[in-house]
Amino acid sequence: MKKIASVFAMLMLASIVFAGGAQETASGEDNSLKYIMEKGSIVLGLDDSFPPMGFRDTNGEIAGFDIDLAKEVCSRLGVELELQPIDWDAKILDLNSKDIDVIWNGLTITDDRIEKIEFSKPYIANRQIIIVQTGSGLNLKSDLAGKKVGIQLGSSAEDAVKSDASALDSFDELVKYQDNVQALMDLSTGRIGAVVVDEILGRYYVSGKPGVYEVADDFFTEEEYGIGFRKGEAAFVNAVDQVIDQMAADGTGAEISKKWFAEDILLER
Repeated sequence: MKKIASVFAMLMLASIVFAGGAQETASGEDNSLKYIMEKGSIVLGLDDSFPPMGFRDTNGEIAGFDIDLAKEVCSRLGVELELQPIDWDAKILDLNSKDIDVIWNGLTITDDRIEKIEFSKPYIANRQIIIVQTGSGLNLKSDLAGKKVGIQLGSSAEDAVKSDASALDSFDELVKYQDNVQALMDLSTGRIGAVVVDEILGRYYVSGKPGVYEVADDFFTEEEYGIGFRKGEAAFVNAVDQVIDQMAADGTGAEISKKWFAEDILLER
């Protein structure tokens, strides 16, 4: 039965390649989908402290919205999913060295990243918001003047803050952390005055710590999440995109979204 399922998956993928990646495979230059199918797995690189996209649950297991989405994609492609926690600051290096096959963990699509890697179609909208202590009175970017502001090293929050030179120059210090959990812990103890972070993660933390944190009205940038692939891997990208399109059309994507966010927040595809 397993062999029959594998043959069926290969036939399905052949049609996907023909429809979405014929030009690349015909030229013999893009064997990315063939590589994944022959390997039989997709290695997903993630920051395992980024709830609710990908994180360690109370049992120490990796869970999250992106994880459930990836599991369903792998099931439909007929391959296994392997989860690989990585140093988020080295994610593109890990991808290009083939330590991982995709970066799939709330990865913001930015101009700088587009130059270095391929992206899937956007699937979630996001913003870089400002989290402060409850009752701090900090509500605007201008209120952060003279304050220490925390960000995760190598994150799109770092890019967003640096893109606003006037705000950045007004800070006492931009404090860089290995992960957002450390930054938010320092915020709760008053070591820093604010944290700039993805709205998806930020609001998750705020909801779990009533009376500790609040979200400022102001924010830095609006953006979208995508899945990161190696440059030149159009066949692999197209295959994953088409499966997620199917999941959006048949309601599976909405079910996964409602599990984690209580609503369907997937972008129309």
